Amino acid sequence: MTDSKLTTLPVSATVDEAIDVVEHDGAVIIEDFLDADTLSGLWDDLGPDLELQADGDGRLVGEKTRILPGLVRRSEHSITIMRQPHFLGSARHFLQRPVRAWLGEQRIELVPTIQLGISRAIQIRPGVPIQGLHRDDTAHLRTHPGPESRVQVMIAASEFTARNGATRVVPGSHRWDDERAPRDDEAVPAEMRPGAALLWLGSTYHGAGVNASDAPRTGLSYAYDLGNLRQEENHYLSLPLDTVRGYPEDIQRLLGYEACPPMCGLYELSDPMLLLRDGPENPAATAGPQ
Repeated sequence: MTDSKLTTLPVSATVDEAIDVVEHDGAVIIEDFLDADTLSGLWDDLGPDLELQADGDGRLVGEKTRILPGLVRRSEHSITIMRQPHFLGSARHFLQRPVRAWLGEQRIELVPTIQLGISRAIQIRPGVPIQGLHRDDTAHLRTHPGPESRVQVMIAASEFTARNGATRVVPGSHRWDDERAPRDDEAVPAEMRPGAALLWLGSTYHGAGVNASDAPRTGLSYAYDLGNLRQEENHYLSLPLDTVRGYPEDIQRLLGYEACPPMCGLYELSDPMLLLRDGPENPAATAGPQ
């Protein structure tokens, strides 16, 4: 097993210092990423819903694991996370890389936008098995080496330890090609106090550990993705949901109401086709995709 540890920086570290660590290791821990009041407010907003959330069935969500999606609509404290300098600054650095293209005989430079890709609470309960090491940019079917498509954080809402299933990270794996498989003995746990956060690239191998403790381990995960990873026309806003419900299923899917393997385009962790099959009396259905 590797003896290496992830670099931990104080929240007073500059954004450039955090970027330098991520460039080298693929991940960094930021202490005091959130202040105590913001973390307490998040627990007030999210705790009751998380308590009512069912455990996963072992398919999309692992057994003894609870995932609560859509944190931005559940807590205004998400704004603080989205604006956190190390997170936002790293996302802009790694994702908003200029792309050069020809427009006739003119050479132009385009800079992609970024967008929030996920906001979810992840709670692994005692007895949860180890999660396979993986790259989160697999959601975008990326190939490596290549441009980054995601920058992500996991905020420790409770203490993260090696014993309770802290996220394991393989340092330097963001530089690997797609032929090299990760090994568990290459991963190191991101041990953190509540309020700290692990910041990593979508190309970095990671995965939850075994929760061998007697209490749940809760993290809040937010990710920025490349802004071009979507349709050129926004059909979700231009077409009323009732109009889409009147179309044949194959057209609904071609308009984007279909999850792309392995997990892009989900609605409340489910295929959006379920939204179209629900009647207008369903509050979630009338609200539209979140």
